[in-house]
Amino acid sequence: MSDSASQPPPPTYLPAPNDAPAGEEIGARANTVWTRGPGAAPAVVGLVGKGLRGAAGRVAIVDGCRTPFSRSGTDLSEMDVVDLASVAASELVQRNAVDPREIGLAVFGCVVPALDAPNLGREVVLRAGLPATIPGTTVNLACASSNRAITTGAEAILTGQCEVVLAGGAESLTNVPIQVSKGAARRLVELGKAKTLGQRLGVISRVRPRDLVPVPPAIAEYTTGKSMGQSAEKMAQENDVSRRAQDEIALMSHRRAAAAAAEGRFAGQIAMVFPLPGYDRAVTTDNGVRADSSPEALAKLRPVFDKRYGTITAGNASPLTDGGSAVLLMSEEKARALGHAPLGYIRSWAYAALDPAGQLLQGPAYAAPAALDAAGMKLGDIDLVEMHEAFAAQILSNLKAFASKKFARDELGRSAPLGEVDLDRCNVNGGSIAIGHPFGATGARVTIQLLRELERRGLDTGLLTVCAAGAVGLAMVVERE
Repeated sequence: MSDSASQPPPPTYLPAPNDAPAGEEIGARANTVWTRGPGAAPAVVGLVGKGLRGAAGRVAIVDGCRTPFSRSGTDLSEMDVVDLASVAASELVQRNAVDPREIGLAVFGCVVPALDAPNLGREVVLRAGLPATIPGTTVNLACASSNRAITTGAEAILTGQCEVVLAGGAESLTNVPIQVSKGAARRLVELGKAKTLGQRLGVISRVRPRDLVPVPPAIAEYTTGKSMGQSAEKMAQENDVSRRAQDEIALMSHRRAAAAAAEGRFAGQIAMVFPLPGYDRAVTTDNGVRADSSPEALAKLRPVFDKRYGTITAGNASPLTDGGSAVLLMSEEKARALGHAPLGYIRSWAYAALDPAGQLLQGPAYAAPAALDAAGMKLGDIDLVEMHEAFAAQILSNLKAFASKKFARDELGRSAPLGEVDLDRCNVNGGSIAIGHPFGATGARVTIQLLRELERRGLDTGLLTVCAAGAVGLAMVVERE
């Protein structure tokens, strides 16, 4: 009997395998996206800011930059989140000749802070040599952390709290703290309280070998216990997303990012880094982009999270990455008074929250319609779309939802879908699959990359989306004029 004949049949909950290309998945097959059924979807969108104008006008995104994004354990492995965020922030302030005394607030996002410096926003102020009088704060919204930093800064400007904000984020996934077991933690606390040698020996005698086993870090949902990859695999299966389409999205990401890097499109966005400990070499480029990626190489990779029936591989998922980013925000009037020509302005944004046990990374499909409504726009009015690529399956699931009449009716209560995104207008310089994904820094990278490309092409409006752990999604509309 052959090996194939001896294998059990696929589970009945799996749809029949398909080999649809990416264009077909988000077009003709859009209605295979999962929905609850007519009238069953909850109201999940929390909308922020219709007509985003304060007393001093719109919120201007004056400029932004980031470090190179490097795969964990490589070029930036000796730098922690404070180092990475401070490099981007210092470069940004210097590039724009900002008087540091004008900065009223620093807000930075981070998912895994340095244990000895938990308030990244404040530490950036001090490390970057900015006035110690600048309040600094830290936010955590998983992969959308630097988006949350940007919108928090925008809120401060719109409400008149300040006129200039430094926002951004960083992540060092090389330097994730390793936890000890609960048993070891208790013994260590007891050891610290012990007064005599006998008491210390008594504590040590209660330590068991299992207590000494470290707890490995995991990117998992607290409420479900599922890893991000397992949740994405669930989405791929429920939304009937083909492996072929996922590999096409991954290949597109690498080829576009490689072309953008070769043509110098990232040069102005990246701050040169001289890594610790010797500061003896310059890092200027992202090191995860594979110019030699091919359909054949991607097809050979085996599934990671569901080894028997899965479709998500190391090739069509974003890698663990180190990096930092920063964005300079000002009120429209302040930017004009200081002589800045902003990259663009924030027109609207929206956040959506779902049940993490369901479609964990489908938040953008709910947030984008709300953000566009708030902007008074339709998808067809948008010149470029920039979507964070946690997984190719997540990108395709959201794009299918955008185009699906069934999703519009069942999940959004709308008579028509948002629309089909032209892949020639989406992630035109590659995305997180190729460039990398330092959780706290990605949202600002997406924002900078979109605005820079709108500027290069002489276009005006862009839509950006970011999915995040906890089943949260962010969508923002930006404009240049």
